[in-house]
Amino acid sequence: MRLHLCTWPEVEQYLKNSPGIIIPIGSTEQHGPTGFIGTDSLCPEIISSAIAKKTGAMIAPTISIGMVQHHLGFPGSITLRPSTLIEVIVDIVRSLACHGFTRFFFLNGHGGNIATISAAFSTLYAENSLALSNSNKLNIRCHLQNWWSCDAVNQLSRTLFGNSDGSHATASEVSVTYFGYPDEVERVRSTGKLIPEVAPTGPIYDSDDYRNRFPDGRIGSDPTLATIEAGKQLCEASALELSKLYENFVSAP
Repeated sequence: MRLHLCTWPEVEQYLKNSPGIIIPIGSTEQHGPTGFIGTDSLCPEIISSAIAKKTGAMIAPTISIGMVQHHLGFPGSITLRPSTLIEVIVDIVRSLACHGFTRFFFLNGHGGNIATISAAFSTLYAENSLALSNSNKLNIRCHLQNWWSCDAVNQLSRTLFGNSDGSHATASEVSVTYFGYPDEVERVRSTGKLIPEVAPTGPIYDSDDYRNRFPDGRIGSDPTLATIEAGKQLCEASALELSKLYENFVSAP
């Protein structure tokens, strides 16, 4: 169930059976010459749908703008400041908590979001701890889960791509988006052979330095290895493992 495709009576009925909701969160940033700019939002969105089919979970609208200041040297990338994203997350959680949601499962697609999401959780818990009365407290629990942080996904990525998966514009994440949007694959793959075949690796600082170190946007990856079939396998592996994790999280005290 997608929240934005439901009516309010449907949401009200859902809450009679479950307090949980999945919130996909990612970013809008370049993913090399052959990857969608929305890759980090599309991956958790696609996998959330697969989890919902297995669990009946409600899915919130995707938070698709994240922490990507180092990608601003590439056209199309959009970033928020850490303080802005914290406020966005806090306001979304508190809004949904007003209606009875208490278990917030954030499915993340961008490593650069992790610290800020964690800070947002700390902000929410601090508001509860510092509340002047019990009437101001919200019985909420928040969980951060990266879609790729699954044993089955890591093993499958190594089997499919070896050391060429890399750490940005990876063959794995690009494959998941190709699986989700197969009609767009031929267009974005038309770039041809990438040089070097496997991108360099290195540290990440500001946007000018990033563009100098990684001229085409990739880090350590060869996303030309990405396929629709690999994306299907990765999506299924992630959804299978995370469905159990979601159900355990929602049912825990």
